[in-house]
Amino acid sequence: MSGSIAQGISQTHGNTHILHFVVRLPRRMEDVWAALATAEGLGAWLTPADVLEPRLGGAVTLRDLGSGEITAWDVDRVAEYTVGGGGRIRFHLERDGEGGTALRFTHEFQGEEASERGWRAHFERLIENLEPSHPS
Repeated sequence: MSGSIAQGISQTHGNTHILHFVVRLPRRMEDVWAALATAEGLGAWLTPADVLEPRLGGAVTLRDLGSGEITAWDVDRVAEYTVGGGGRIRFHLERDGEGGTALRFTHEFQGEEASERGWRAHFERLIENLEPSHPS
């Protein structure tokens, strides 16, 4: 089983933009969680997490996206980071068959700083890092 990225969906409401992706990953939710909810995991595929307090209301600083707080936290299922400059980033994990995970991703932001192409490149790196043959 290899990972895949569904076509991104983009919506605009006034000056607020929302990107949605569904990413299918060849690993268990518990393994994917570490890539989304730890400083080491985020740094391997997205951006260095200079600060990450893993709890609801905890501080977070994602180097390329900004500083803010954790606005949703359900261990092994939901991590949401709301950061100044980067908007709101939500990772929602669901089981996908035997041993796989579906990542439902939402990025809500103001202005023009994010792109579907940029997120697709990040998710390709995430899939590569989570492939069973990839050295950990």
